[in-house]
Parts: sequence; structure tokens; C-alpha cells
Amino acid sequence: MTDASGASQPADGAASGAAEETAQRRVRVVLVDDHRMFRTGVQAEIGETARTGVEVVGEAADVDQAVTVISATRPEVVLLDVHLPGGGGVEVLRRSAALMAAADRPVRFLALSVSDAAEDVIGVIRGGARGYVTKTITGTDLVDAIFRVSEGDAVFSPRLAGFVLDAFASTDAPPVDEDLDRLTQREREVLRLIARGYAYKEIAKQLFISVKTVESHVSAVLRKLQLSNRHELTRWATARRLV
Repeated sequence: MTDASGASQPADGAASGAAEETAQRRVRVVLVDDHRMFRTGVQAEIGETARTGVEVVGEAADVDQAVTVISATRPEVVLLDVHLPGGGGVEVLRRSAALMAAADRPVRFLALSVSDAAEDVIGVIRGGARGYVTKTITGTDLVDAIFRVSEGDAVFSPRLAGFVLDAFASTDAPPVDEDLDRLTQREREVLRLIARGYAYKEIAKQLFISVKTVESHVSAVLRKLQLSNRHELTRWATARRLV
């Protein structure tokens, strides 16, 4: 479009198209925090889907509730408090490992906590969280962080990023494990769940695959690692701290 002088002007259609594209972005979120009033506040701040693009699909107040809700809803992002009844955020991450590793639609975790202690930050990041922000964050910045985490970015409050960089910079790279490298990502997921004592039916439910497929993966793992049974497999995994 041009004005009377012939200069080019932005088309109204282009501007409205960009706005529509932003409005169409959607991220499904689960809130995990043991304070109901805080969950209500976050829901009010970010949960107006038409405005923010965030849809809150579930809430939980402790570890068991969190694992159940996350497994049932499979959101793109979980806002996770660090200190929870039943084992804390790290336990939620441990029990959700298979969902985080899902190739088709992984569940990603963003820690949202009042704590800015280095041990809390490092603990949940080592557990698999994609970021860590404190509860002083604004609603607008939290929505932005949710979208970034959903797209695979790592997000931290500025002061907390240093904790993570220092912790991982001071850690020697793990040695290459040729035996473990023989396994596919899915075989590693099955291995960890077997080593934790899950039955085949439970593993099938966790990974959204059939029991027969679980059996095939277990057979492949045993063959590749030259082990005879699940008890040997559990000892093998425990010795490598994979459990």
C-alpha cells in the first residue's frame, strides 16, 4: 500500500495477520505448588488463554498428585515448585523421566519457586528441568518463559544462571560408556523403569506403548548388555547410577 506521495506503507492485513499468529499460539500448562492461593494467583495471571495463549489444564499440590495429573494431561510445560510434600520437585522430575524423554511430545519443566538457593537450582536442573525462575517474576515474563521452555529453550532468572554455569563448568565430563551407547533412547527409558521395579504393564502405560513392545525392548537390552534377567539388569543400572 502507498500514500499520496507514493511511499510504501505497512498493510493493515499484515499487522493483523501477525497479531492473529500470536493469538493462535497455545501452550498447555500444569501448575504444581502446595499453596492453593498461589496456584489461584498464577492461574488468574497467566490463565486467560485468549490473552496469553496459556491454557492451564491441571493443578497439583504434592508429588503423587503431580505425577498423576502430568501423566493424564501430558502438558507442554509444567510449572514446578521445588519444595513439595512427598519428596519435592526433584521427585516429580524423577518419576516423570519417561514423559520428559518422549520423542513425539516431551513434557518440559520450568521450576517456579520462592527459593533462590544454589542447591535447589542445581538439584532440579540436574533432575531435568529446562529452567528456573523465582516467584518475583512478572506475569508477562512468566508467560514468555513458558513459551520459550515449550520450544526447548533454557530459561533462568538472571542471578540463577550463574549457579548453573558454575556447577556444570566445575564438573568433569562423564566418561563414555560403550555399553550404554549401544542402547537406543527408548531402550534406555525401559532400562531405567525396569531397574526401578516397574512391571511391564506399568512401563507400557508410562511410555504409551504396548506390553509386547516393552518385552521386545527388554529382550534387546538384555542381548546388547549380555545379561540374563531383570535382576542382573537392575544391578547393572544401579552400578552406573542410572536408577
